[in-house]
Amino acid sequence: MNFSADVRAAFRRGESDVVVRMSEAEIERARAAGDPAGEVEARYSLARVAIRGGDLPGGEARAREALAVAVRSGDRSLEERPRHVLAAVARMSGDLLRARELYLESIALNEALGQPRMVNSEYHNLAFCELGLGNLDVARELFAEGRERVFRNGWADFVPYVCVAGAALASVEGDHARTARMIGVADAAFASLGQVPDPDDAADLAKARAAATEALGPAAFTEEYARGQLLDPAAAFTDDREE
Repeated sequence: MNFSADVRAAFRRGESDVVVRMSEAEIERARAAGDPAGEVEARYSLARVAIRGGDLPGGEARAREALAVAVRSGDRSLEERPRHVLAAVARMSGDLLRARELYLESIALNEALGQPRMVNSEYHNLAFCELGLGNLDVARELFAEGRERVFRNGWADFVPYVCVAGAALASVEGDHARTARMIGVADAAFASLGQVPDPDDAADLAKARAAATEALGPAAFTEEYARGQLLDPAAAFTDDREE
């Protein structure tokens, strides 16, 4: 069994109870075997479940436990996921300046580890910090750069998150029809992979959905959303640029 692959797949399917059972068992196994990588992955997974359930302090505590194990191991690659979670907790808690700092540290770590996909992921999260701080031009540029990397490299599992970014940006720009379409594109992209959004991205989608529904009204939102569900993600961005 590949615990890391299996537990991450369960989390992305939204199977939180399965993740908890698997992770608790893995912690016991890994501690007995002296396997810090397994223990870090398990504690990281518990942190993600706590955050998905709205328990940000619990998620932070589990992430700090995972980070402590990683630091003791001396393997810097094990620090990457716990540090990512700590940055996400700061962002979801509204401490965007702290989150920005933590994401920049995570980007530097991933660059040192030679992990371009993770570098891209953290730039995506950094863009959300800039968006929340009101730095719209910076956020727009970071989102565009990340989107270009995703489509150029064929990173299919990140396509839904590109669409989440598109919805959030459109919402801040006040284009609620495009927001509704991009939410439709994002939901369809997640469904095509058999996944659900990560907790921070789910929160961003919910916020954009509520704003667009209020601005457009339920009927108009549903119409635009349905249009979005039929769009190819790359084409959705092309169409928006041309409108």
